[in-house]
Amino acid sequence: MPEKTLTKRALNRATLARQLLLERRKMKPVAVIEQLVGLQAQIPRPPFIGLWSRIEGFQRQDLLKLIARHDVVRGTMMRGTIHLMSRGDYAKFRATMQPMLSQGSTQVLKDRKALDRDELVACGRAFFDEAPRTFDGLRDHLAERFPGCDERACAYTVRMHLPLVMVPSETRWGWTGAADFAVAESWLGERLDLSDERKALALRYLAGFGPASVADMQNWSGLKNLRGVFEELRPKLKTFRDEKGRELFDLPKAPRPDEDVEAPVRFLPDYDNVLLGHADRSRVIAEEHRKRIATANLMVLPTFLVDGVVAGTWKIQREKNDATLAINPFVKLSKETKDELEEEGQKLVGFVEAGLGPRPTSPPADPSPAC
Repeated sequence: MPEKTLTKRALNRATLARQLLLERRKMKPVAVIEQLVGLQAQIPRPPFIGLWSRIEGFQRQDLLKLIARHDVVRGTMMRGTIHLMSRGDYAKFRATMQPMLSQGSTQVLKDRKALDRDELVACGRAFFDEAPRTFDGLRDHLAERFPGCDERACAYTVRMHLPLVMVPSETRWGWTGAADFAVAESWLGERLDLSDERKALALRYLAGFGPASVADMQNWSGLKNLRGVFEELRPKLKTFRDEKGRELFDLPKAPRPDEDVEAPVRFLPDYDNVLLGHADRSRVIAEEHRKRIATANLMVLPTFLVDGVVAGTWKIQREKNDATLAINPFVKLSKETKDELEEEGQKLVGFVEAGLGPRPTSPPADPSPAC
């Protein structure tokens, strides 16, 4: 039987369903974090907004409690970037990421000289196990321990080879800008799984991002040569084609809503999963708009969705005790959409600015002609 072709809109609705963006759900934060296979957390605040956009009645304290109990951790994972993970997923999948992290370290350092890797990792483990500390402290320690070394290259080698997590603090979003680090196994109080869990990770990826291609998962994870993993899993999976004829894999019983299902407006934080989960991201953002959400220093701006696709960026502007939401639309917005954005935007500002004084919200700006 010929494989069914999925339109871009059908892929959009499937992705929104997996990413819990068609409707807020009554789910525990840990369950949502695992459904999304982690939340990118280069800076502390975005995961809180990502969960608020997906969980009915979510409050900051819901996540802060999990962080304090070590049930949720923040550390280096997919693509060598910082993610918020459940303790179970971090313990299960961290070792699977190591080949990618090792290769990334080699590519970044190139000709810069670091010392013997095993010696550096052992030194880093002892340093961070003695007490949670910053990487500035590690660099100073390495410079003293190994006079004349390239302490930055050595510290980067430790960062990419020693499983570490950021130690939370009693701050609004859980961590300070310069967080201390701890050895993951010591922080979790358990050994990390050292087995190759690429097949398990592929199934979890499809549950959160499918239908998707091999290239999509490789782009999301940073892992290479995953074709063989998908071939081993093929008997368990359903296959489709996209409109360009590319093969897509999916879990047989995963939700694939009708493409006419309505998608509500949603505000997404910096680096949201839905924008970083595929090699071909046209299911959620028009190609001509991609450059408008990425900055020169590799940040991905907060965005908002209209009819399931990125329609602009947003930011909260605060002056003394007043907060306003400013949006930068990429397309012309209807009055109905503006009203929906204003209503949702008021809730967003209320969530982000809770406890910080009055927070009036401006209505969405009337955009210039559609671009």
